[in-house]
Amino acid sequence: MSKNTFITDTFLLENKYAEELYHQYAKNQPIIDYHNHLPPAQIAANTQFENISKVWLNGDHYKWRAMRALGVNEKYITGNASDKEKFEAWGKTVPYTLRNPLYHWTHLELKRYFGIDELLNQNNASAIYDNVNAQLQQKDNSCRGLLKQMNVETLCTTEDPTDTLQHHQAMAKENFGIKVSTAFRPDKSILIDAQGYTDYLKELGKTANIDIQSFQDLKDALLNRIEYFDENGCKLCDHGLNAMSFAEFTEAEINAIFKNKLSGKEVSATESEKFKTATLLFLSETYHQFGWVQQFHLGALRNNNKRMLAQLGPDTGWDSIGDYSQAEKLSRFLNTLDGKDKLTKTILYNLNPADNEVFATMIGNFNDGSVKGKVQWGSGWWFLDQKDGMEKQMNTLSNMGLISCFIGMLTDSRSFLSFPRHEYFRRVLCNLFGKEMASGELPQDMDLVGNTIANICYGNAKDYFNF
Repeated sequence: MSKNTFITDTFLLENKYAEELYHQYAKNQPIIDYHNHLPPAQIAANTQFENISKVWLNGDHYKWRAMRALGVNEKYITGNASDKEKFEAWGKTVPYTLRNPLYHWTHLELKRYFGIDELLNQNNASAIYDNVNAQLQQKDNSCRGLLKQMNVETLCTTEDPTDTLQHHQAMAKENFGIKVSTAFRPDKSILIDAQGYTDYLKELGKTANIDIQSFQDLKDALLNRIEYFDENGCKLCDHGLNAMSFAEFTEAEINAIFKNKLSGKEVSATESEKFKTATLLFLSETYHQFGWVQQFHLGALRNNNKRMLAQLGPDTGWDSIGDYSQAEKLSRFLNTLDGKDKLTKTILYNLNPADNEVFATMIGNFNDGSVKGKVQWGSGWWFLDQKDGMEKQMNTLSNMGLISCFIGMLTDSRSFLSFPRHEYFRRVLCNLFGKEMASGELPQDMDLVGNTIANICYGNAKDYFNF
């Protein structure tokens, strides 16, 4: 057996200041995970997972990409191999993930949830699989139990406007110690040039009980669903876009573009940009009316491998960082809302690290003193949610904004075992501050620095969101 000798109390903490900041101010803060993709049906049912592959490997395209890079056959990733065979294939892969964050996350998660203090590899994968599966049958390791182990106070899943929210409604009637909310994700109503757009409109119209035959009908249907989500406790929305859209338009143009789409005509790139601008502005003004927080995830180049997309569908590991131009249209979009005094609390996330300074300075243009940290630059996202990406995000935010106003980490994950990423973030955060305390760049005032740390980990998010 290979002993895990690096996930210790001092993991990622390089000096005594970092250690004290983490253990005294960060470690025990509750978790507010304000954006993830956990299945609410499983939380509502308090699912007891059959085995670790179902809770740990299913849907995790971080792991899938690593396995493919090693040459693991797709049969053992998304194919018809048994769950145990898939886990053993992952175990074989893990030693090759050195210096990839997956190596840290894997062993942090095995240790925190299941007390496993071995380095996962091909030789011990079978025994660890059996060990964890036995533990997963214990009551405390149901999906709610796994969340409670990580001190999760609030989490926010992500749903399409057509969702009934039946599982959120069921959970709202219970009191199991964790607040489960939702975020409104209307991307399918915005992306007019996407395949299946008109079919989606029929689904949306049926849900809202509106026959969508005009742009006004679309707005009415979206308003109907925003009202429904709000009635069911929703306080956030989210958008996953390549880049922010902005083009000047008239209502007559938007009506004509929409009617042409419904009649089966092609929509040009210029027309698409105008339509997306109009729809996003309508949505954002409505979010302001309801006092919601809006989130924009910008910069992914999705579905690059068309052959594998056809076989497996989207969100299976074929996305990468895009190099879109972000600054000008994002500025014009936010400025249009601000000019109408209809810019709600906003969180911006970039996927291209080349845009770090763009986003860090963009938020300062629209923080108007009305709310602490009204416009936020969100935590390192997707390919940037590892140590290097998080350090660069926090260093840039510190240099060009106020990290003391930062609302901190989120998992953006589909896995109930991903919550130690909050610990990972907190250790990285404390180490950044601890190193500068040791060097004299920050005062060695533990309460001053520690209270800042506590706010970044929990307090700022608690104040920012209205769950």
